[in-house]
Amino acid sequence: MNNEDEFYDAVTGLDSDESCEGMSEASFKDAVADGAQKNNGSVPQDNGIKKRRTTLPAAMFSRNNFSVWSILKKCIGLELSKITMPIVFNEPLSFLQRITEYMEHTYLIQKACSQTDPIERMQTVAAFAVSAVASQWDRTGKPFNPLLGETYELAREDQGFRLISEQVSHHPPVSAFHTESLDGDFTFHGSIYPKLKFWGKSVEAEPKGTITLELLKHKEAYTWTNPYCCVHNVILGKLWIEQYGTVEIVNHSTGDKCVLNFKPCGMFGKDLHRVEGYIQDKSKKKRCVIYGKWTECMWSVDPQTFEGNKKSDKKGGADTKKQKQEEPGGGENDEADDMPEMQESVAVIPGSTLLWRISSRPAHSAQMYNFTNFAVTLNELEPGMEGVLAPTDCRLRPDIRAMENGNMDEASKEKERLEEKQRASRKERAREQEDWSTRWFQSGTNPYTGSQDWLYTGGYFNRKYTDCPDIY
Repeated sequence: MNNEDEFYDAVTGLDSDESCEGMSEASFKDAVADGAQKNNGSVPQDNGIKKRRTTLPAAMFSRNNFSVWSILKKCIGLELSKITMPIVFNEPLSFLQRITEYMEHTYLIQKACSQTDPIERMQTVAAFAVSAVASQWDRTGKPFNPLLGETYELAREDQGFRLISEQVSHHPPVSAFHTESLDGDFTFHGSIYPKLKFWGKSVEAEPKGTITLELLKHKEAYTWTNPYCCVHNVILGKLWIEQYGTVEIVNHSTGDKCVLNFKPCGMFGKDLHRVEGYIQDKSKKKRCVIYGKWTECMWSVDPQTFEGNKKSDKKGGADTKKQKQEEPGGGENDEADDMPEMQESVAVIPGSTLLWRISSRPAHSAQMYNFTNFAVTLNELEPGMEGVLAPTDCRLRPDIRAMENGNMDEASKEKERLEEKQRASRKERAREQEDWSTRWFQSGTNPYTGSQDWLYTGGYFNRKYTDCPDIY
């Protein structure tokens, strides 16, 4: 198999050997049996609306006996655009489904739509931007690389939105998505191209592509890019994730800006997962400070209170810092970057306002690839759905379905078959001198940033799929 034809490793890393620790496969199967009564795990409610499933059909496969060093040792400092990983390091979702997890906290967008003050709206949009990457916490498994032309749709009446995404490019790999409110309050769209590099002990994902949120009632548009994401100890040791970098959210209608600093963990891990930033108006006056952790919660407070609290903390913490610096380090470890011990939860400054708090995960999340409740539902295929979905939808991908059901051998064979099928299609187009045509998005210019973007052309939910490509 030619490495140049291999698929892009769409999102960071591998999964932790300890991810199933403390929970037996039998206990997970008991939970599956209790939760999945019929309709593929969905349970009817009294009002006739079905609950979505709360478990996966099978526990995740153990990765204890697999090593990636033989694959990655020649890739130090290089972009991982043509490296294929064994399927055991995947999670049973496509990258298109993974980016759909941005919508887990849709209520924040709806809250912003209802707010009358532009600074309050910016606070809520900032909280949404942080919440959109919160599902990556402990999610070190790699999603499946989308096939060219692959799509994913999600309609959630309970959350008031519908989404369509498409893999619009293979080299470079680009995933485009478009979400619209069922009430016509907002649109949320973007195109994502995560660029990965391997640095010996870690894999770093550089975010590429613009994310745009439009609040239609207020005639406002916000744009931003996501922070960097790094998975440590991909060769040896317990895997752990940090996100870092500066995220700038711009309101193109008012000129307000929010600058968020996702902090690297630092020497003693005191800044692990911390986010700190501020909102300034068009005259560059700081209007409020935002702080918290992307794994827990976000708060806002006025700048004067924040600075006063910061000075007080520095004065009281000077002796503690000096003591820590004098403590022995306990020996160097050249093999693994130990994850810093989790610091205490966010210290709330008096007078702060809560903007967002992360949702709890399922009890058996560790045996389900550390999925959130929202992620568990994304590949659910309910009876009758197959006749409604586009034939290119991720839920119909046989390799992902086989992995979700615990059949790793079948999943690996199907993955290889689909790769070969895509390569053959690409060669056929080259012979015929035909260009690939996207179905639901077209390349264009983001109207707010002027940067290249992929824009939704409409029509997907008319359910006319006769000219969709045969990719599975």
